[in-house]
Amino acid sequence: MGCCESSILAGIRQRESRQQETLRVVSNNHKHHHYDDGGAAPESGEQPSGELGVVVPVLEEFTFAELRSATNSFSADFIVSESGEKGANIVYKGKCQDKRWIAIKKFSKAAWPDPNQFAEEARGVGKLRHKRLANLIGYCCEGDERLLVAEFMPNDTLAKHLFHCAFIREKQTIEWPMRIRVAFYIAEALEYCNSEGRPLYHDLNAYRVLFDEDGDPRLSCFGLMKNSRDGKSYSTNLAYTPPEFLKTGRVTKESVIYSFGTVLLDLLSGKRIPPSHALDVIRGKNGLLFMDSHLEGKFSPEEGMEVVNLASRCLQYEPKERPNPSDLVAALAPLQSRTDVPSYVLLGVTKQEEPPAPPQLSLSPLGEACARMDLTAMHQILVTTHYKDDQGTNELSFQEWTQQMRDMLEARKRGDVAFREKNFKTAIECYSQFINMGTMISPTVHARRSLSHLMCDQPGEALRDAMQAQCVHPEWPTAFYMQAASLTKLDMLSDANDMLKEAAALEEKRQKGR
Repeated sequence: MGCCESSILAGIRQRESRQQETLRVVSNNHKHHHYDDGGAAPESGEQPSGELGVVVPVLEEFTFAELRSATNSFSADFIVSESGEKGANIVYKGKCQDKRWIAIKKFSKAAWPDPNQFAEEARGVGKLRHKRLANLIGYCCEGDERLLVAEFMPNDTLAKHLFHCAFIREKQTIEWPMRIRVAFYIAEALEYCNSEGRPLYHDLNAYRVLFDEDGDPRLSCFGLMKNSRDGKSYSTNLAYTPPEFLKTGRVTKESVIYSFGTVLLDLLSGKRIPPSHALDVIRGKNGLLFMDSHLEGKFSPEEGMEVVNLASRCLQYEPKERPNPSDLVAALAPLQSRTDVPSYVLLGVTKQEEPPAPPQLSLSPLGEACARMDLTAMHQILVTTHYKDDQGTNELSFQEWTQQMRDMLEARKRGDVAFREKNFKTAIECYSQFINMGTMISPTVHARRSLSHLMCDQPGEALRDAMQAQCVHPEWPTAFYMQAASLTKLDMLSDANDMLKEAAALEEKRQKGR
């Protein structure tokens, strides 16, 4: 593959002008060990120890043609909104060319007449990255079209599990520990959004709570976007709407807590109960009367009243009397139970199977380290290999050698020392000086700077260096391995696997030629 004509490079260049946010790894302390994503431990220095993170693709601006193709021309068969085609803003599932599923919310044309305002709002929500959110991964703002693209959650909504599936399962309903887990996780999501300066969530209800492939509950990112340019965005029955919203028509952070209280009522009762009715029951000290009958004998009355009282606090008429998101987390954390049981078991769904493993490739030690994203091992191999693969890539005149080589080799030497000592920022600076002098071209320097960029969480720059190494040395497996590692960091897994295959083929060709 010629890197100058590479489709990957073309894609990267096309996206550079419209992707302003870098990949973010958002960490969050959590005490329940079974909720880890099971991935490999992060490289030393990339993320503080003892914290959990989530890696999500950078926010992307999709074309309307891409989303139309992903949804089979927005076919009704791809609609996942529980209101079907009747809703003003329909949600579809879609399948991208790289085989991943996405959720696409298509707004009515009148909702966002100003494309710049829509794009600005999407980019703001796209900065958020958390394991308790169904994260926003893209948007489309083409002509009159306004669409949002999020991670797809395959196990339906809380509303479906609470209000509909109980009938299908012949009175089997969500267990008490899972209901508390749902409340706790959504409280964590709200706490995170609040800490990131986006405390407003529009129309929080049981339809906004989604379950991922592991059965873990997540809060839809769509509610973080205003449903329209004026922010008037409550679509639920007025009986469930915060009282201050009825007066002002505006969502406030206290309104979000009120709506969270209605979700607590849903979890407690298994059905939709108007808050005014629930508060009347609670004031009569009969809070457990509206509990879901399917839960009888499956929770302690003390725990039940803890949640009832928390719901009551959330539903206070005066906004200032309601708790904040951190209060919600603190109140619900001690009530967690059966933390060793995965969510999909408690929810009663089948865990989504992992995709089949790619065929085994015959890889060199560097290739094996790349395949498992062991950047430390890759670093050690590049240090050991030194510059033996640079032979034949430079032809210098005697004049060039005498006048420029001393400064150039000194810059490279400083870069090598920094690289060996894992001072990757300094290595990038020194190698950049060497490259910018332009007299001598070294694929090894590009490979080393590529790995340094990866160590500094700069996968886009790492990919460009790896491609430049390939331009200099077109059949050098290391260049392909570095591209594979960079693409993996960019979550372009299909392309990364292609690079591994090409590198393995080049390794095999080398072996046969010896």
